[in-house]
Amino acid sequence: MKVKPFRGIRPPREIVTEVASRPYDVLNSEEARAEAEGNPKSLYHIIKPEIDFPVGTDEHDARVYEKAVENFAAFQNNGWLVQDEKEHYYIYAQTMDGRTQYGIVIGAYVDDYMTSKIKKHELTRKDKEEDRMKHVRINNANIEPVFLAFHDNEVLDRVIREVTAGEPEYDFVAPDGFGHTFWVVEKPEQIETITEEFAKMPATYIADGHHRSAAAALVGHEKATQNPAHTGDEEYNFFLAVAFPASHLRIIDYNRLVRDLNGLSPAEFLEKLEYNFIVEDKGTEVYHPSQLHNFALYLEGHWYSLTARPGTYNDEDPIGVLDVTISSNLILQDLLAIGDLRTSKRIDFVGGIRGLEELKRRVDSGEMAAALALYPVSMKQLMDIADTGNIMPPKTTWFEPKLRSGLIIHSLND
Repeated sequence: MKVKPFRGIRPPREIVTEVASRPYDVLNSEEARAEAEGNPKSLYHIIKPEIDFPVGTDEHDARVYEKAVENFAAFQNNGWLVQDEKEHYYIYAQTMDGRTQYGIVIGAYVDDYMTSKIKKHELTRKDKEEDRMKHVRINNANIEPVFLAFHDNEVLDRVIREVTAGEPEYDFVAPDGFGHTFWVVEKPEQIETITEEFAKMPATYIADGHHRSAAAALVGHEKATQNPAHTGDEEYNFFLAVAFPASHLRIIDYNRLVRDLNGLSPAEFLEKLEYNFIVEDKGTEVYHPSQLHNFALYLEGHWYSLTARPGTYNDEDPIGVLDVTISSNLILQDLLAIGDLRTSKRIDFVGGIRGLEELKRRVDSGEMAAALALYPVSMKQLMDIADTGNIMPPKTTWFEPKLRSGLIIHSLND
């Protein structure tokens, strides 16, 4: 793997909490407008610039992208974002529920993405890729980072320990209660060690941000092909990423809600489930899946345990063994006739960060007919799938906490 340090563009320490925001894709325009209200320094003015237009303005309007450029320039002119004088790596720690994960902020190599050394586990949608490509292209910068994982490395762990023993550049708790701490890697020998250790790695893995990584790499590749004097050393050959040791990361469940039972009564639905699952009524108390191949169903005020019967899955198949595959094939498709999870209007998805009570609430309200909670995928499963060139079904992984946007930006200029 090829990585490089870079001259990060970032906020002064005293205003970092005003600038930092949630990622562009975890909230809608109305939510961004509300969170940025009264705060001209909020990064939402760059990553969700439709908030500076009347309500209802299409976020893909050309004027919206142009506003992002205008706001990005204004942030720099106002001193709300300042570029470091020297190239650095950075260490970014996130704390959630008393647990901290440490990532290294790097310039990831475009060609490593194009040659699949930066490995994917999800398909991307062309419309979302194009949206982010426009944003990267017009700003000439990676405003938000990609979330990568790598196999644990003791040398890099040592560097992380050394750097984080010092005074952090930023240290704050966001409104959602998650802690964010950020250090600048200053020592030349530490910078050199990080570069060398990544060079020994055969691969890194996209944990979150498939559309951002595709957009960043495609814009970099585009710039390379358009530059007759291209050397391969230009800054556009790299994109912004935060890479974490795999053991630091935790994937949480990503659950399903269905609007109807495909014409079946609840009793008929439960009866048909018996063919492929051992069904147990768990009563009215919230039931959490206990292990792989065990699911929680909420239907008509009751929680049910569904355990896939032997023979309904293949433990030797990296895709077939996944609970998202089992539930998609045997429940959503076979019983409920829900085929394409990316386009069907009869299904919705809820990250486990909201808790199973959110599933119960939406079914009890009458909005949804039933909810299905899944046991979370492991990092090993994710990496095994990526290593075998396979793709996970849609809506399989949910990483939390999300990377906070606005702590660091990567310019494609130098």
